[in-house]
Amino acid sequence: MNAATTPDKAPLRSWLPGFLALAAIWGSSFLFIKVGIRELHPLQLTLYRVAAGAITLLVVLALLRDRLPREPRIWAHLFVVAALGVALPFTLFGFGEQRVESMLAGIWNATTPLIVLPMAVLVFRTERLTLRSAAGLGLGFLGVLVVLGIWEGVGGAHFTGQLMCFGAAACYGVAIPYQKRFVAGSSHSGLSLSAVQLLLATLQLAVVAPLVAGAPPVPTDLSGEVLASVLALGALGTGLAFVINMRNIRVAGASTASTVTYLIPVFAVLIGALALGERLNWHQPVGALVVLAGVAVTQGLVGRRRRRPVPAGTPAVPAAEPAGRR
Repeated sequence: MNAATTPDKAPLRSWLPGFLALAAIWGSSFLFIKVGIRELHPLQLTLYRVAAGAITLLVVLALLRDRLPREPRIWAHLFVVAALGVALPFTLFGFGEQRVESMLAGIWNATTPLIVLPMAVLVFRTERLTLRSAAGLGLGFLGVLVVLGIWEGVGGAHFTGQLMCFGAAACYGVAIPYQKRFVAGSSHSGLSLSAVQLLLATLQLAVVAPLVAGAPPVPTDLSGEVLASVLALGALGTGLAFVINMRNIRVAGASTASTVTYLIPVFAVLIGALALGERLNWHQPVGALVVLAGVAVTQGLVGRRRRRPVPAGTPAVPAAEPAGRR
């Protein structure tokens, strides 16, 4: 999608319901992870989640008569994206939530853009570092230290859990520019590429999970609460959410759609407090606000000069891509 196909302004009623639904789905994912790990090893939970998401997207592909890519090169790159952007971060969030609150995991998810930018600049060379983005990075990582409560000292299960959640966000931060560098230029639809990612991640986890965590339990042996959480994570958070996000990009534009990043931790905190009775220390939401301010600066949402209207006939400039899957 480019500037010609992603409008700067669209009627609020045309995209706001889908925007809020996506934030709620991705924000509630951390609650479902918390419930799922009550009976499942994090690797087993991720395996079931990714398999359910893959089945969901394959059904959507069949309904839309879309096709999976056939080029071995695309599959090879997506194998890397599946590991870094799906299997590993989903599992790390599961391990992290064994030690920390679900709402705190949602806050750490918001740090993803802070990793994306330096990786895109220094490793994949898909972006340029500006003074504004460097300032935003500095502010964002200051917020990370505040969330960690670094003055309280390091160590302990809670601190380890936070580092695992930050590691999951860092995986997204590597996978997003990698995909942009090696996959985004292909002619295949985003839906088909995501379906391949989930299929490959399912294959990876089907090999690793039994070796590390043992054979996964039969779904019928799980409690109704855990089974519902797995299905919600897969069919909604990993499958349907992608379709909603693609519609948001098409209707509202990529830049507007990407701001869902700011609402996900809000929903994660609200849902964690209401459904699980979780509470945060004062410095964690304060640090989250600093992180989001840093992200806003790096993405040009703060201090950006108003652009002049582009004359008709001017070549389109690619729009920014959303942050990615949760």
